Amino acid sequence: MATVAIYSLKGGVGKTTLAVNLAWASAVGSSRRTLLWDLDPQAAASWILYDDRPENRRRDRAQAVFSRDIAPAQLVRPTAYPGLDLLPADASLRGLDHLLHDLDKKKRLGRLIDGLDHDRVLLDCPPGLTETADQAMRAADLVVVPVTPSALSTRAYQEVLDHLRGRTPVLPVHSMVDRRRRLHAEALRAEPEWPIVAMASDAEAAAAARTPLGAFAPRSVAAQSFLGVWRAVERRLAG
Repeated sequence: MATVAIYSLKGGVGKTTLAVNLAWASAVGSSRRTLLWDLDPQAAASWILYDDRPENRRRDRAQAVFSRDIAPAQLVRPTAYPGLDLLPADASLRGLDHLLHDLDKKKRLGRLIDGLDHDRVLLDCPPGLTETADQAMRAADLVVVPVTPSALSTRAYQEVLDHLRGRTPVLPVHSMVDRRRRLHAEALRAEPEWPIVAMASDAEAAAAARTPLGAFAPRSVAAQSFLGVWRAVERRLAG
């Protein structure tokens, strides 16, 4: 099993879109038994992948796995895509940072992950340098950081590197790229080795349809770019 944290200090950089589509690429493209664990209390990844009709809702339980009230496996739900499971988020995660601080167990999330039975566990982390995000990065074998071509996003990425200090390998990804824009083209020239996710209306349409882009528009440029990022992730995990 390998754990991949998708994390950004800054919001609005396509983090959840990246997490959902990498999870789909892992399960469907690479035939890995994959779990996407949604740790973001906004629960956007859960909304995209989970059938939340009233009869399926089990609210305010996501935090309970950390306090040992519920085993993580009890909350894992299958998605509509073969090999892809979801551990959904809910509003209870808003208090998770305080709970983890009170528990004073820096490796609590890592130990919970060790008890899971998947080939790949992807963590959709909350933005900001929180206790939850810090535990996710400590537990991960690789941290994937989406970086939009902007000064603020680049600065946020550098702060992530400064915080980790080499403890966990990091894979930066050019995110929401429009090659027609000068600033974006300059960013690609400055870091040509980073994988690229193109800005595309298809990605927004797929999210609105509550489906990964690979299932919604598999031949689109953006769908292929997510597959390319996942191949880069697999290479880093193998290396």
